[in-house]
Amino acid sequence: MFGFIVTFINFLFQALLFAILGRVLISWIDPTGKMRVSQILHELTEPILAPIRSVLPSMGMIDLSPLVAILLLQLLQGLVMRAMLHA
Repeated sequence: MFGFIVTFINFLFQALLFAILGRVLISWIDPTGKMRVSQILHELTEPILAPIRSVLPSMGMIDLSPLVAILLLQLLQGLVMRAMLHA
């Protein structure tokens, strides 16, 4: 059971990372966000990206919040996995 929980949490982190990466890539194809896949990725990732975006200084047209979110998620994933495996 413990192995399942570790695998599930690891999967959630990976899914969030891929959703953020997908949002970045789809924004080049659909910058207006009218495609359904764009809307789904926006709904999934905006709760993570919005707080980061509000803290980061504005860089004009460049949005660094996905990069910061990916780095923070990977750090958090490592900390959670380490804590679960050592518990």
